Amino acid sequence: MVVAAVAGASGYAGGEIVRLLLGHPDIELGTVTADSQAGKRLGDVHPHLAAVGDRILEPTTPDTLRGHDVVFLALPHGASAELAAQLPESTVVVDCGADYRLTDSEAWQAFYGTAHAGTWPYGLPELPIRGGVVRDQLKGATRIAVPGCYPTACSLALAPGFAAGLLEVDDVVIVAASGTSGAGKGLKPHLLGSEVMGAMSPYGVGGGHRHTPEIAQNLALAAGEPVSLSFTPTLAPMARGILATCTAKVRSGTSAQQLRDAWRDAYDDEPFVHVLPEGQWPRTSDVLGSNAAHLQLTLDESVGRVVVIAAIDNLTKGTAGGAIQCANLALGLPETGGLPVAGVAP
Repeated sequence: MVVAAVAGASGYAGGEIVRLLLGHPDIELGTVTADSQAGKRLGDVHPHLAAVGDRILEPTTPDTLRGHDVVFLALPHGASAELAAQLPESTVVVDCGADYRLTDSEAWQAFYGTAHAGTWPYGLPELPIRGGVVRDQLKGATRIAVPGCYPTACSLALAPGFAAGLLEVDDVVIVAASGTSGAGKGLKPHLLGSEVMGAMSPYGVGGGHRHTPEIAQNLALAAGEPVSLSFTPTLAPMARGILATCTAKVRSGTSAQQLRDAWRDAYDDEPFVHVLPEGQWPRTSDVLGSNAAHLQLTLDESVGRVVVIAAIDNLTKGTAGGAIQCANLALGLPETGGLPVAGVAP
């Protein structure tokens, strides 16, 4: 049995990793850690995890994390690099933060304002790129950078068209809505129930959101050249979920059937990414609690643009589920192990 530690288990992402690990047939939950919540019972901060509620949250230090086969880092951006450097190279370290996602150090410094820690294999196995998919880079890896939640939805939405050479790279527009859990568990006035209920609001407008260079990086890998991207995130009055509306110009002569064939070719054999039947559109409620991504696409012939809608659960496929999926690949376990393929309804 593989033993896993979860650093940052008191947060939303860390708690979701713990929840999924409790149902994993091949990975056993080991140490759980926290920063300000260290010393508390896990059940005091995550009452829904009653099965392990008596576990005590240990301080997040290299000493508490050593000795595990796999370590999940669910820490704030910028906190993973120093900790990961002190763990054995043989330990599989899966980082849910942004520290190792970007390949461009200048983009990191521009959006995060600190020195770039480096780049690890990128943890989105299904991502179509020129010449294959990312999955092959993750098998046997001991360091993996899990994507951001927005990049997971947006990259899966558009990458098949770029990889197939059907889309223009100069005018990609994405508007996406996220539930409030995407902002983490820290108390913030604009996330109070009285502020969020019945309201939607934009943020990071004008190319300022930190996930912008990550999405552009992924789409460029699929296209084989840089992609011009306008990304606008919005906050929706729901706890979890992402609905991304992604559009790009199609190359001259591209038909609706060619587009659908490209997306089907990319995802028909994927256990977690589903191109829905024509006429059925993704809803965040349908992927709740699952590691699934639901996609639908259409060609807007009046303007020559493909429109792709993607829905994921930002805490599952967008973070914790993606992390466990990557750990499964790194450890040589079945990729679907411990991961729910269906959402919860109603």
